[in-house]
Amino acid sequence: METIGKVLIVTGGALLLLGGLIWVLSKVPFLSHLGHLPGDVRIERPGFTCLIPLATSIVLSIVLTILLNIIVRLIKR
Repeated sequence: METIGKVLIVTGGALLLLGGLIWVLSKVPFLSHLGHLPGDVRIERPGFTCLIPLATSIVLSIVLTILLNIIVRLIKR
C-alpha cells in the first residue's frame, strides 16, 4: 500500500506541474494561436464542434524534433 501511495503522490505532483505549465503557457500571446492555424480543420454544426489540428500537429512535431535533437547532441558531448 505504501508504494501505491507514493506513486499517487508523484503522479499528482506531475499533473499539478503540467497543469501549471499549460496555464502559464496559455498566457503567452503567440501560443494562444495554436489550434487556429490555417491548416487546421474545424467543423461546426449546431451542438457539435470537431477540431482536427493538422497544421498545429505538424508545427509542434517539427519544433519538438528540433529541441530533442539539440538536447541529445548536448548530452552526448
